[in-house]
Amino acid sequence: MRNTFMFLFYLLAGIMVGSLVGNVCLGVPGLTWMGYARTIGFAAANPAVLDLIIVKITFGFAMSVSVAQIIFILLAMFIYNRAR
Repeated sequence: MRNTFMFLFYLLAGIMVGSLVGNVCLGVPGLTWMGYARTIGFAAANPAVLDLIIVKITFGFAMSVSVAQIIFILLAMFIYNRAR
């Protein structure tokens, strides 16, 4: 159980640090490629809607993944495996 929490900690840390580095690199001329991101999921402008007359439920999911996040997630996995 402790290993699972440690893995999730490293994974979330990699995602957050990667996002921060990606946003910072957008302003640096030689490193803009690290900030390149794509959005995955349902489009925010066109979510799936289930209208049941009484209740209207809207389903939506969007996640933006940048190159820096992928690099830092891989780095976090490597560090996790070395720390075990």
